[in-house]
Amino acid sequence: MKRPLHPLTLWLWAILLAIGVVAADSALIALAVVGVAAIIVWARADGSVWNRSFALALRIGALILAIRTIVGILIGVPIPGTTLFRIPILNLPSWMPGIRVGGAVTLERLSSSIHEGIIIATLIALFGAATSLTSPHKLLRVMPYFIYEIGITLVIAASLLPQIASSLRRIRTAQKLRGIEVRGIRTLALPLLEESLTRSLQLAASMDSRGYGVSRKRSRYRPIRWNSDDSMVIALTTGLSIAMIMSAG
Repeated sequence: MKRPLHPLTLWLWAILLAIGVVAADSALIALAVVGVAAIIVWARADGSVWNRSFALALRIGALILAIRTIVGILIGVPIPGTTLFRIPILNLPSWMPGIRVGGAVTLERLSSSIHEGIIIATLIALFGAATSLTSPHKLLRVMPYFIYEIGITLVIAASLLPQIASSLRRIRTAQKLRGIEVRGIRTLALPLLEESLTRSLQLAASMDSRGYGVSRKRSRYRPIRWNSDDSMVIALTTGLSIAMIMSAG
């Protein structure tokens, strides 16, 4: 059985790796980090609803990579180099100097766009991994009181991705049972919006019924403690992040 980690451990792990990836500015390192994150998610997944958010984060990252690549090909600052192909040029106003729509697409311009897209997708994957392995309820329990209200906002925001993944799965299952085989944005958007609004109202009613904000005193039934495994994970990640930063120099 896997020993549970402190709720903040994997978030600190994701932040440290994100700093290293941005500092290293290497697509190969970024892809290697995504591979490590995927292995960790696979090894520590416990079947909870939060585990599905990593796959959704990967899809969002792939979409952003595709958009960044297309935008880099069509719009951007001309980068000289090896010309791959040409696109018809669209004339822009004189007050937009240096920006061109269309023209020669060079290998350097394409690789630069893909490189930037990979870095952005890696950051999304890292925080998707942290979200998929950390229950937002446990994360909220370890927040200090002076940032407790900010913590609630952050936890609700962090739980958005796994909640969307869970809602989409329920909606697709319900539609399949009703014989609806067509999959598209139109068939999913309205039920997803309705379920999100219902969940928001239930959350507000639950917080109100529990007297949220009435008392400044917090209670903890079972304190969550920081153990040696958490320290080892953070120490190894810090060393890895420093190594990536040093490699950039």
